[in-house]
Amino acid sequence: MIGDLLSSGAIAPRLTVTTKRQVLATISEIAARAFKLKAPRVLDALLEREALGPTGVGHGVAIPHARVEGLDRMRGVFVRVVPPVDFGSVDDEPVDLIFALLSPAEAGSEHLRGLARVARAMRSAELRGQLRQAGGADAIQALLVRESRPTAA
Repeated sequence: MIGDLLSSGAIAPRLTVTTKRQVLATISEIAARAFKLKAPRVLDALLEREALGPTGVGHGVAIPHARVEGLDRMRGVFVRVVPPVDFGSVDDEPVDLIFALLSPAEAGSEHLRGLARVARAMRSAELRGQLRQAGGADAIQALLVRESRPTAA
């Protein structure tokens, strides 16, 4: 499911910035291009959410998220930051893998379910390692699509 949120135009395999705000600004610009949104509106929504508490979940992963006017469905932006940046993570480790989740403004429980799916996938040490080694946007997208396929019960 999380792979369905991404298009290759919404993946930055090697982003070189030094602050969380620069990461969020770049994510906003990528989202604006990929999903026909206004970058300042996306950035404001992400910063507003970050003000409630950092979205660094540990193990070098952050999942910034926001509801944004102008989206027709949930979308994702994935960036790999080199070198890692301070994101105020729960484990105080810098972040290099960032999956931003953007939902329509009226999304309710769907936004929370999407967030849970992304968090579950990113908990996998194997997936995190593969994402760090992936050669480019297509490889990253393939890993996330594969990861999100349901497994047989």
